[in-house]
Amino acid sequence: MLRRIVNWLVVLPIAIVAVALAVANRGSMTVSLDPFSREAPAYVLTMPIYVVILLTLTLGVVLGGVTVWWRQGRYRKRCRRAESDLHVARAEANRLRTELDRSAGLAASGGVPARISRPAA
Repeated sequence: MLRRIVNWLVVLPIAIVAVALAVANRGSMTVSLDPFSREAPAYVLTMPIYVVILLTLTLGVVLGGVTVWWRQGRYRKRCRRAESDLHVARAEANRLRTELDRSAGLAASGGVPARISRPAA
């Protein structure tokens, strides 16, 4: 519930600013994608100014997210490796616990405790 409230407290002001930006910048703008010819460009887009601004912001957020995701790859790899090691350690602890319980059961019944075997390293 708190997360939803915080989400609205962040999203609502951003939405209000985006709508205000769109209303204030309705004029058209020509964007040339041809760096070689200024007089007769091959690729031209005409769109409202707010579309150019919002597309630029969106592209920046996406590129920033991809960059952060890429740079954190080594930490995700380290985490996966640690989880794998933890799984192996838990399995070994469970096996040793079972052997210990079995040995304790034999000792309680008067039998000779079994030798606890260790896996080869």
